[in-house]
Formats: sequence, C-alpha cells, structure tokens
Amino acid sequence: MLGFAPSLAFGTLPLNDPVNIELLPSGKTLRLPRGTPLQDALFEHGVEFPCGGRGRCKACRIKTKGGTLTITAEDRQRLTPAELSDGWRLACRARAEADLTLELAQWEAAILSDETVFPFTPQEGWGIAVDLGTTTIVAQLIDLKTGGVLGVRTALNLQAKHGADVMSRVEFAVASQGHQALRDLVREQIGTLSKGLVSEVQRTATGTATVPSLTLRDIVVVGNTVMHHLFCDRDLEPLSHVPFEPQHPGLHTFPASDLGWDWANTATVRFLPCLGGFVGSDILAGIIATNLHQSDSLAALIDLGTNGEIVVGNRDGLLCASTAAGPAFEGARISMGMRAATGAISEVHLQGGELHCHVLGQGAARGICGSGLVDAVAVGLETGGIQPRGRLANGSSLPLTGSVSLSQTDIRELQLAKGAIAAGLRILLEQWGASEDDLGRVYLAGAFGNYINYSSARRIGLLKFLPEKVSPAGNTALLGAKIALFGLREHRGAYPDILGKVAHVSLHEDPRFQDVFVEEMSFPAE
Repeated sequence: MLGFAPSLAFGTLPLNDPVNIELLPSGKTLRLPRGTPLQDALFEHGVEFPCGGRGRCKACRIKTKGGTLTITAEDRQRLTPAELSDGWRLACRARAEADLTLELAQWEAAILSDETVFPFTPQEGWGIAVDLGTTTIVAQLIDLKTGGVLGVRTALNLQAKHGADVMSRVEFAVASQGHQALRDLVREQIGTLSKGLVSEVQRTATGTATVPSLTLRDIVVVGNTVMHHLFCDRDLEPLSHVPFEPQHPGLHTFPASDLGWDWANTATVRFLPCLGGFVGSDILAGIIATNLHQSDSLAALIDLGTNGEIVVGNRDGLLCASTAAGPAFEGARISMGMRAATGAISEVHLQGGELHCHVLGQGAARGICGSGLVDAVAVGLETGGIQPRGRLANGSSLPLTGSVSLSQTDIRELQLAKGAIAAGLRILLEQWGASEDDLGRVYLAGAFGNYINYSSARRIGLLKFLPEKVSPAGNTALLGAKIALFGLREHRGAYPDILGKVAHVSLHEDPRFQDVFVEEMSFPAE
C-alpha cells in the first residue's frame, strides 16, 4: 500500500517530536509526528472512513490496548458506554499525542483486475490502462505490439479517507475547500502506480530501474464523473446540486509532464469522456468492452457500485442513467459492513433449516460485505425473519454468526440501494417501451457483479431476470480502457460513434421515478 504525501498527511507538524503507534495484530509500528490525525496514518493500514472522517458513523473504530486516547464528543455520541470503557474510539477524531498500542483489523482487499483476450491491431510501444474507481484503482501495463499484460498494480483510492461515496467527495471538495487535496492525491497515486509498473518491467528486463525514453506512449484513464472532474481539475460545484450536470464532461488530454510525471517523458494521458450526469467514462469503457452499442437484441449493462449506473439499448441507440444507490453493496453504511476481504461474511445460505455463513479467510467473522448482505436478507425473507416490507420479525436484529448481525437500519439501507437500481432500470426500459422480459442479455460490471449470488439478488428484487440471461462481465472499465489504447488514433479517444448513440436520462427529473422507487423498495413476497 502506498504512503501519503507528507505535505497532505502531516501538514506542518514538527518532525522532531515523534510518537510510536504499535498496530495489532500485524505488529507494525508507526513513528509519527506528535499530534498527527490518526485518520491520515491508519487508512492505508485497513481502517475505513465511509463518512469521510466527519464523525457521522463508527466504521473507523479502533481499540486502545496500551496508552490513552481522549474520549471526544463524537465518541460519546456514536459509541456505547461499554464500548468506551473497553477502549474503543473513533479513529477519525483521534490524534497521536502519545505512544499507543492499537488493535485494528488488518486485511487485504480483493480488487478486480482483468485478463480478457480481445482483438487488436498491433502497434509500437507500451500503454497503461487505469480504472480510477471511487474505492479502488487498478492499472495495467500493456505491450501494444502483443496485447499482453506486462504488469498489474492495484490500490485503495487514497481519497476514500475523505468519504466512501462520490457525494462525500463532492461535499469535501466544494464545502470544505478540499478540491486541490483530492486532485493531488489521485494524480500522485496514479502516477506512482504507473511509474512502478514501468520501472518493474524495465528492471526485470534489463536489471535497471531506468525507464527508457519514448517506451511508454499512451495512458488511458476511465472513471465516474466525480473522479473525472477531480483528476482533470474541473469544477465540481455543478455536481453538488440539481440538475447534477457536469460542465466539462468531454475528453481531457494532458502531456504526462503537466501532471508532474516527468518519468513518463512524452507520454500522453487521456481521460475518456463521460456520458452525462454521474454516468462517467467507466461506463463508456463498459460499452466498449461488452459491444453493447453493436448488439442486435436489447441488452443492459449494470454497474452496482457506490453510484449505480445503468445502460439499456442496442445498435439503434442507448439510454443511460445513474442512481444514488449508496455504498451498501460495498458494505459501507452497514453497522458491521466491510469490503469483501478477510473476516467478511461473503455468503449466507440455509442448510438443513439452519443458517450457515461463509467467512472469507476462514477465520472469525468480524463483518459482512455486499454479497453476504444480499444473501442474508434473501435468507431472512425465506425464513420469515424479514417481512416483505423490510421489517424485522423480532423487531431488533437478524443474528448471523458470532457477534455479526443485521439491524433494522441495515435492512433499510439495502432497500434504498436495491430500490434505486431496480427503479432506474424500470424507467429506462419503459422509455424503450420494453420490460425485463425483453432483455436478451444483462451484463453485470465490477467486483460486486462478479461475486453476487443471482438467486439471492432475484429473491430480494434487485435483479428480476432468469439466471441464464445474466453475464458477470468483470472489470469492464479496465477492459474498455485497454481496448481504447488501441483505438486512440482511430477515435482520438472521444468515441463519437458511441457518444452519438447515447442519450442521458436524468432520473430525478422523471415524474414517475419517485413512485417507482417507493414500489421497488419492498421485497417480493415470494
């Protein structure tokens, strides 16, 4: 995992007055300037900050095992007296004022890459494809002559310490004057990942880390509209209010040196254009990857991320929309939610009338990820523990395994997320004069779409299609970015043939959306 730039992480704190922070169970020790906000130091060690470190949730809890952390007002508001007594604190409110021993859950996040083979025209040089996600970043170095993947690097998006979802980032950028900090974080991180890729391959090939001149020709970056605007240094204010329409959604091209990437010599960096609203170039890349724009039959592409994006159409035209699904599918805003990694309940099923949970890493469960959440609610509906309107039968919680359970608020978060996706798809199909039955193929993009149990998704009313119609498409954003590397000369990175077919639908302006959304929040009776 990459470190933070000292200027961003530690400001002007004195470096001659350090404290030691021991992290358990890893045994690592951090040496930090006294007064360092723990949020700056602990994000790269697995501590999540879904609310952007604003003290609005308690997902960043840490436990003091040695030393003392002052109890803040936010600690008292979010944590119970018993939790405070046991040493639990909110990392986002704490500072390293003295030597500490902290217990935190360490894990390695599984970030979806791509190894898909696709047709291409051989070219000279290397290219880098980057999928800039709200949560994760994936970069691949490609040999443009062979189409082979020379190297892959992945990381958590360091911006996430300022919020788990895109609207948290927009709020931090606009209301908290954090635009430059977010821009610099992501530019530096992608530059570091890309430089590491090139240097590693060169070192392996020649025994030196020197990057030869002109070896790297192009870098293609794709991401949602907020990531696009932050990387390209465009004003986010129009995305902070109705009608949520970006002013600069097009292709942006930079000489690598303008981004401070002097190691890249004369390489050109292109951030592909967005499609409208919160539908970004990651969805354009998804269309390229699935050939949705060349489909004879009606098909759909659905990206179940923190911001749900949907495309419906065929070779005659495409309708796209985004809907505020929220981060529930990635485990955020769930009381014991987490990413799909060690300690997460990833599957829940009934066996012999009893509930069984699969925990990633085979250890004790310490939380639940998005796929496990969908499974758990589907099982709860089957057993009667959850009613179709979303109420818990016992009025309190749905126990899963060990100390992990779902609360009424957790069920409501999932209802909001699945209701938004289902309603958005319904509205687009209605504008096509079609229904779910008319779709010949449904592509699910991203890690969540790759791991979700389709039967469970159908049981809760998220995906109402027959399983044989659903295709887990993997990381279509990264695949589309790789294909784009070979089409830059032909399309100049703008892909006018696709953009000319796409119409963006603003769901918040559709008079029926709110009513359909409310209808879709309920779970199917059976």
